[in-house]
Amino acid sequence: MTRALRIEYPGAVYHVTARGTGQQNIFLNDSDKAAFLDRLLITISRHNWICHAYCLMSNHYHLLLETSDGNLSAGMKLLNSVYAQYFNHSHDRTGHLFQGRFKAIVVEKESYLLELCRYIVLNPVRSGIVKSPGDYKWSSYRQTAGLYQREDSLLRTDWILSQFGFDKFTAEREYILFVNDFDDNVSPFEKIRGQLILGGKQFVESLVGSDQYRDLPEVPRNQRFLCRPSLEDLFAGISDRPGRNKAIYISHLKHGYSQKEIAECSGMHYSTISKIIKNLENNQE
Repeated sequence: MTRALRIEYPGAVYHVTARGTGQQNIFLNDSDKAAFLDRLLITISRHNWICHAYCLMSNHYHLLLETSDGNLSAGMKLLNSVYAQYFNHSHDRTGHLFQGRFKAIVVEKESYLLELCRYIVLNPVRSGIVKSPGDYKWSSYRQTAGLYQREDSLLRTDWILSQFGFDKFTAEREYILFVNDFDDNVSPFEKIRGQLILGGKQFVESLVGSDQYRDLPEVPRNQRFLCRPSLEDLFAGISDRPGRNKAIYISHLKHGYSQKEIAECSGMHYSTISKIIKNLENNQE
């Protein structure tokens, strides 16, 4: 059974989501949402987190978290368990509330954090719940925009607003313009690598650039080989048969490409690819 990698280190930034099991709602009313934020605040305080943005929908939530101590899993275990206990008690139910483990994408802060902050608070707009993000009470938009102020330290808006200027009033106005200037056809998640990392090539390689995960069958294949070169690059400039056969062998054995993928890229038949790999394997013995 495979299980997604959990990359944790001090200062890591994550886009975190969790959904109700069987698509069921995890928030039935405003009291539930308020109770969740109360428990999120406790988790933030205990685990030294920074919350840059959030949005609570009916059957799932989004959080944009920065973990100063590299302890995402421990904090999320606390958050989801204490909220599930509250929910089950309040609504006289039993059983699991959340659908499996939470999902966490590691984010390169300088390149994608701002775009994700916008994406998260626009969830109610994309879902047709409200026409404007300012009309939705249960996201971080109104506080970041200076339209509402919580009395606690749940949300940290300083980094986001600093991207729009040093004067807080001007930054809030620019933030509002930024959020409302969005393209429905563009999603930052289109650039996610292995359903795990959102960042540039150097950022990805700094996290999973070694071979430490390649021999772990419990890790999904697309995450074990996140930094592998493309098949096009592996076959580039090769014109002779021995070089081609070696590229096929390396693509499969070292970089984890399936024989079907290699066949489609090279234009060769699947059975031919299989024979080449077996012949080279026998020669290595």
